Amino acid sequence: MAAPWVVSDELWERIEPLLPARPAGRTGPKPLPDRQVLQGILFVLVTGIGWEDLPQELGFGSGMTCWRRLRDWQETGVFDQLHEVLLAELNAAGQIDWSRACVDASHVRAKRGARTGPSPVDRGKTGSKHHLITDGGGIPLATLLTGGNRHDITQLLPLVEKVPPVRGRRGRPRRKPDVLVADRGYDYEPYRHQLRQRGITPLISRKRTRDTNQPVRWVVEQTLALLHQFRRLATRWERRTDIHHGFLTLATSLISWRRLPKQMR
Repeated sequence: MAAPWVVSDELWERIEPLLPARPAGRTGPKPLPDRQVLQGILFVLVTGIGWEDLPQELGFGSGMTCWRRLRDWQETGVFDQLHEVLLAELNAAGQIDWSRACVDASHVRAKRGARTGPSPVDRGKTGSKHHLITDGGGIPLATLLTGGNRHDITQLLPLVEKVPPVRGRRGRPRRKPDVLVADRGYDYEPYRHQLRQRGITPLISRKRTRDTNQPVRWVVEQTLALLHQFRRLATRWERRTDIHHGFLTLATSLISWRRLPKQMR
């Protein structure tokens, strides 16, 4: 079985067309191939190792080379485009459950950087939050990053708005689920009203009542757990939010990739 940072031929076929072209007439040493650099980025994402400790013998190039390529690819939207490509394939294969979507958030300890804050669940230590919306089966549709002290409800509508137009089927691309499922932390009537205005039926548990949504909401909790199996996301080390977003979107794309039927990957 291949190591989790090895880029298969099938995955590379999706990624390579999205990468920006190299400037013509560039002088100096020949740059390391993009595929090798991507595997170095994945090595850091999977293992959580520091850039300076990236093992040179595996042919990834230097940590600085990988960091710069990650920065540039994130800036040009490569990972967002990859996620959209994979969602379109999943949609074409009938794998996306639009009958409902689920939202939740999870705290991670943050060592540095913007979009951090005192975590209410970790004795006030500096942290960040990953906010996630999935389809009814747990396929990640969009993620957001905030400080650890931001309330989950503040990101409900931004998450809904961040779902990209998902192609793959005849007709207009789809962006909205029929129903949105959430726990009691999202129990605010104005937000229910705004969801209904968008044509989405809210299914949000009421405060001081039993959470009856757990039997369907567990899928988003499972996907958050999968995100945090990537050790570079389990603790936030990046000072720059764009670098952390790059890792977050790349991990989201990999989870989506694994949900494709085997004959497609």
